[in-house]
Amino acid sequence: MADVEALIGSWRMDAWTRTSVETGETTDALGASPVGYIAYHRCGRMMASVFRRDRFPPKGQAWSVEEKAELFDEMLAYVASYRIEGNRVIHEVDGSWNPNWQGALERPFTLENNRLVISGAPGIDPTTGEEVIYRMEFTRD
Repeated sequence: MADVEALIGSWRMDAWTRTSVETGETTDALGASPVGYIAYHRCGRMMASVFRRDRFPPKGQAWSVEEKAELFDEMLAYVASYRIEGNRVIHEVDGSWNPNWQGALERPFTLENNRLVISGAPGIDPTTGEEVIYRMEFTRD
């Protein structure tokens, strides 16, 4: 069982992959080297945000509906309270870019020195509807 105190802090994302439950194929969830952080606070709150590194550049005029949809699909963000039960961190989501994530998200994790890996829980990829298993790797910032 992990010590909550060891989880406290800001963690920089190094990699995020998704493995299709049906085919076993593993791909990058948001492209190579996503930009992202997850932070755990002593007060029992956490936040996470991740963005595709190679998002298209800004422009002078308003985004089209299609561009907004693409930008939405190229990110993840949510805020939650959290608790640890055994080798799982449970995020009780208050608000998220994906409204299907309201409530409890249980995530198996390992923590060793300055390395955090959250992996093992199946989920539905919101862009494809496919059942996948995500693996997120972080380094303490």
